[in-house]
Order: sequence, then structure tokens, then C-alpha cells
Amino acid sequence: MKSFAPLLLVLAAMEGISLSQNAPYDMPPTVEPPYYRVRYAASSQPAELSYPVAYTVWMPPGVEKLRGVIVHQHGCGEGSCKSGQTGAFDLHWQALAQKHRCALLSPAYEQPAGTDCQMWCDPRNGSDNAFQTALTDLGELSGHPELAEVPWALWGHSGGGHWAGGMLMLHPNRIAAVWLRSGVPLFEAVEGRNIKPHTLPDAALTVPTMCNFGTKEGYTDKESRFKGVWPSNETFFKAMRSRGALLGIAIDPLTSHECGNSRYLAIPWLDTCLSERLPETNGQPLRPMPQSTAMLAPLPVDEAAFTAAVPAAEYKGVLATSIWLPNEAIATAWKQFITDSNVADVTPPPAPTDVQIVGDQLTWNAAADLESGIGHFIIERDGKTLATVPEKPLNRFGRPLFQGLQYSDTPTVPLATMRWTIDKLKPGETNPYRVRSVNTAGLISP
Repeated sequence: MKSFAPLLLVLAAMEGISLSQNAPYDMPPTVEPPYYRVRYAASSQPAELSYPVAYTVWMPPGVEKLRGVIVHQHGCGEGSCKSGQTGAFDLHWQALAQKHRCALLSPAYEQPAGTDCQMWCDPRNGSDNAFQTALTDLGELSGHPELAEVPWALWGHSGGGHWAGGMLMLHPNRIAAVWLRSGVPLFEAVEGRNIKPHTLPDAALTVPTMCNFGTKEGYTDKESRFKGVWPSNETFFKAMRSRGALLGIAIDPLTSHECGNSRYLAIPWLDTCLSERLPETNGQPLRPMPQSTAMLAPLPVDEAAFTAAVPAAEYKGVLATSIWLPNEAIATAWKQFITDSNVADVTPPPAPTDVQIVGDQLTWNAAADLESGIGHFIIERDGKTLATVPEKPLNRFGRPLFQGLQYSDTPTVPLATMRWTIDKLKPGETNPYRVRSVNTAGLISP
């Protein structure tokens, strides 16, 4: 990958130069610190990546040394690949990264329409090497060279789940946790498809992993376009759990292949895993996931199986088909998620900061609520509500979000901005406006 002249590509990306990108990949959001981007051209060399790829990273402000990197990996096809361009800008995922002093990285593979997704979502076809090259180059560019060495937490959707699971098979000792939304690695060849089986190493069994997919992906809807997702997840699950893997299943009761409200379980789950596994000192190995707090539940096969998890020591079912959950709090959230996806939240979001007026523009900054993100903002003047921003929060894939939501769980474009047009203040008039955050659970900030 070094042959792709990454420095030139980095500088070009920072200046907004397309470097022969073709639509729909020629207009990614611009970057400036704390965002950084590198882009690599396609290669015709064996075992190197045959598609162009751009990696955008967000570095948590005020962090001297990173402890890890959270990777948000899109799925297959032009639409999903393009959606990867905004993944690092997601305020909700940034809140998770900030808490654990992690970078947030979002790749965007430039897969041409009608081509084979396996050429990138199987990491052995060059995307593993490209990813690790990007960590090195982005680390140097951002002043965080430790990015090349810190542990990874991987989230992947569809083909991105295939990629994240493949990376688990290749690099289990580098990975703190893995969330697989609607895609898993396979341990046997698939007739008629260019899918090479993976080998399951013992070290992968110790990495907390969650399989998450929609009920309409072959679980309740057997004729769906995505009907093969549940059978492949079930096969993967049984192969892993029969050997004691720390693996769970969370079936989204409302969706098909779209990500829906899965982030409201994925982010708390990853928060728990990162809290337990990330070493405090760089260079030390990942810590083992504690088993004293683990909860188990039966693998769902019908409505009667949606039962509450119990402490692992009290579980009476077959361990090889039990769902592993890290602790009671996650087990409670998991039970709510598989019931109606409405994971509860009782803590209000943090208040916005830096509320300013420039001309006729009211601007502010806000960190997302870790549990429930940002649904919208309330604009007040003299204690009275004037407006909400956006006026009508929308999201056809789940809870309404300030940033909106694309199919692959990334913000919509153009990126939402924290601003509202006001009547200009009179000379000497003090700022009469206040702003409140409202999370997606409806809780209001100070």
C-alpha cells in the first residue's frame, strides 16, 4: 500500500481534490482537525486492494495518548460505501470514543456498481493491509503515532460485518470487541460465490462479540431478500459458542437489513467491553473479559424463548446454545431491545456549550448523550421556547436524530449544523438566548 503515495493523497484530500474519484464518491465532507483523511488509489497487484478507499478519522480533543480506535464499517454497494464518508462525524459514536480516549475511524471503499463486494469485505483481499497502512499514515498526520498500535473495537454492517468478523479471525489479539450487524464471517465455502472460508483461532473465542440482525432477515420473514442472514448467523453462533466464545445474539424486532435502533444497544455494549478490556497503559495486552458478572439466555427460536437472562452460574440450559451477555445492565437493555428496540434511558444529556451570536446566527456546540445521542435542540428566549432544531427531526430507520441516519448507521448529508437564524440584536443588547439538548429518549438537558 505504500506504493500509493499516501502523503500526496492526504494533502489532496485535505484540499478537497478528487484525484479522479468517480461519482458517487467525489464529494466527501471536507476535513480539518480534529478530522483527518487519507485516500489510496486502487491497485492491480496481487493481494492488494483492487478498489480505491478513503479513511476518515476523528481524534478526541484534549486526549494526549489514544487508548484505542473504534471502527465503524459500512456495508456493500455504492449507497452503503458512500455512507461511510460520514461515519467519523457521528456525534453519538464520538461520545463513546471520547469517553474511552479512542479515535473514531470510518472507511469508505469506493466499490463500483455491479462489482464483487468480497474484494474488500474479505480483509485477505487487501483491505486488512490498507486499513493498517491508514492507521500508520493517519497517526503520523494527526500527531498520534500510537494509532498504529492501539487496540481496535470493530462495528460492521452487512459486508462490513463480514469484514469485522474476518478481522477477528485474523487479529484476535488486537481486538477489544466486535459488533456484527447483519453480517458474519463464514467457516465454509459458499457454492457459486467468491467467498473463502475462515479458520477459527482459539484467541477469537475470548473476544466479546455480538451478532445483531433484523427479524425480517430470515428469522420471521423466510422469503425476504435477506433471508440468508439468520441461517448464516445461527451457523456462526453455534460454531463459536460450542467452543465457549463470548458471543451473543440480539434480534432487532422491527427491521430488515437496515440498522434501525441498534446503536442504542451497540454503544452501551461496546462501552462495557471497552471499560473492561482496554489497558490503562499503552503497549500492554488487552485485559480479559471478566466472567463473574456474565449473564446467559437461551438462543431464541420462538416467542417463548425471549426470556430474561440469568447469572451464568444459575443457567440451566445448554451452554453451547446460550447467549452470552457481559453483565446485568446489558442483559436488561438486551431484553428491552429484542422486545421493541426501545432501550430505556433515565439520564438527561449534557447541556450545550459555547452559545454565541454572530450577526444573525445563533451557534453552539454539544456533546451527544452516550446512551441516547441527540434527537434535537430547543431554542429559548427569555425562558420561552422559540423553535426546535431541526424543526421536524426525521429518521425513517429508527428514532429521530439531529444528524439523521443513513442505511448504514451514519449521519445524513449534508451534515447537520448547530445554528439557527435570529433577529439581529440591538447595540448593547446581551444574548437573551439559551439552547437545550434533547436526547432520543426525550430527556432534556439543563
